[in-house]
Amino acid sequence: MQPTDTGNPDYFHKVVDCQWACPAHTNVPEYIRLIAQGRYAESYMLNRESNVFPAILGRTCDRPCEPACRRGRLESDKPIAICRLKRVAADLRGDVSEMLPKIPATKNGKRIALVGCGPSSLTVANDLMPLGYSATIYEKFNKPGGLMRSNIPSFRLPEQVLMDEINMILDMGVEVRYNSPVESMKSLLEEGYDAIFVGSGAPRGKDLELPGRRDPAAAEHIHIGIDWLGSVAFEHIHQIGEKVLIIGVGNTAMDCCRTSLRLGGKDIKVMARRPRAFFKASTWELEDAEEEGVQIVINHAPKRFVIENGKLVGMEFDRLEWDEKAEKSKVIDTVILPCDDVILAIGQDNAFPWIEKDLGFEFDKWGLAKVDQQTFMSTRPGVFFGGDAAWGPKNIIWAVEHGHQAAISIHNYCNSVPVTDRPKHGMNLISMKMGISEWSYHNDFNPAARQKMRHVDLERRFKELNIEVELGFDFKQTAKEAQRCLNCDIETVFTAPKCIECDACIDICPVSCLTMLKDAPEQELRHKTTAPALNDDQALFASKPLPQTGRLMLKDEDICVHCGLCAERCPTAAWDMQKFQIFISHAGDQVMNTSVAA
Repeated sequence: MQPTDTGNPDYFHKVVDCQWACPAHTNVPEYIRLIAQGRYAESYMLNRESNVFPAILGRTCDRPCEPACRRGRLESDKPIAICRLKRVAADLRGDVSEMLPKIPATKNGKRIALVGCGPSSLTVANDLMPLGYSATIYEKFNKPGGLMRSNIPSFRLPEQVLMDEINMILDMGVEVRYNSPVESMKSLLEEGYDAIFVGSGAPRGKDLELPGRRDPAAAEHIHIGIDWLGSVAFEHIHQIGEKVLIIGVGNTAMDCCRTSLRLGGKDIKVMARRPRAFFKASTWELEDAEEEGVQIVINHAPKRFVIENGKLVGMEFDRLEWDEKAEKSKVIDTVILPCDDVILAIGQDNAFPWIEKDLGFEFDKWGLAKVDQQTFMSTRPGVFFGGDAAWGPKNIIWAVEHGHQAAISIHNYCNSVPVTDRPKHGMNLISMKMGISEWSYHNDFNPAARQKMRHVDLERRFKELNIEVELGFDFKQTAKEAQRCLNCDIETVFTAPKCIECDACIDICPVSCLTMLKDAPEQELRHKTTAPALNDDQALFASKPLPQTGRLMLKDEDICVHCGLCAERCPTAAWDMQKFQIFISHAGDQVMNTSVAA
């Protein structure tokens, strides 16, 4: 087995599972330590380097970091509340205006057009404005935010929180043309911009063509989910019927059902085709909806809208029975459920009727523009896509990362550099050693359970319709939750020539992740380690041959909990605990050199 190259930034980066899983690669362990130290402004700014919207994402993120959290792999334990700690730093940050990027007084002469004022376009502006660009955003509504505003209800994302973070970017000097939908790409190209970024989202909600759908009596009472949420957000809709059926069980459906309760709905049912294990909605979204009295009905497939006497009175459903994998089903019987309104939340499509077909753009069979997955450039040079407009609906943190990558490409394109040239990541390792067995970080395992979010009382939620339901962690909860972090960025770094093969580290390891074996192919070694290293997605560290016997020191990175006991016990300091930091490059960054300090 080849010795592991720990000088490659991706090696230790992948070991920091939460940061690796985050699309924008936010430095999670470091910002949690800063929160534990009460350094909220610094934690917020560290967040902002990568995810741009810490306060918004601290309330709305889909949390891809949390399923990856190493703490969640421990028996009967739950992952760190990473997202909710992010909100703590955002809420307590104070004035950070002096810490924001500085905008040069002299522009570089390059003009960029951005279509849509959502998270991806805002991220592009955030990255390019400090480099001297002039950015103009075309927004079809009279307020910024895109789907962050129109599809996330204010009881989850308050207006002030949304605008505070958007204004940090707009105040850089970005020009926003409100009430200005782009109706012709050809006309936009004729404006002479040096590059164009399309961040218009996936603005068309999917419809459900069933019998009764086009009956005039049903028109006013069958709603497309994202359009309906937008109408509520812009105060065009103020009420709904008492009996409401929500078709679909994604996060949009959860926002629709909870919003319905606040507009007068009494009997709200979310209708799902499959069993609960196959829902797309986040677990916490489902829990919040059910706490408020929403009923989630599984294994029901919509069949027709029921119209009687010129009025929508219900929907007919097939009741299904599924196999274990929910791939095949059979109809048991049919049932009619009464309703006053139906909201369709079954997905979103992209819509580009404003892009003429003779401009050099290629589209796939789903109507999506063909976009390079590395550079985000379309088949028309100088026009870039990101967010939901690129590959369909995802979430805010993905839109942010798209914006970062597109900004790199736009900067390259405007400077006649190939858009395929990407700045390399850098890294640093700093020893945490303070004495023979003392470290400059807290490495004791904290047995505390994951803290529970505090919520506004149910009665108050429906009296004050826009009140934020989640209250955030208090100081005591924050301290307890921050101490649950295992500090996965504090790496166990091994120096083979120092090892005397005494087995002390193997004896002390609480999870049996260390083994010394004779060299062999990796898959053979994985089955011979003290605890079989069966997760091929995580690395098996292999040292250079040890000086006494030529064996290899092996460490299963999947089960190591970064406790540091191996380094404390080692008599020769062959093991050390070193803080790993990866430098993620954005637009304008130079190619970074890898720096390692052992």
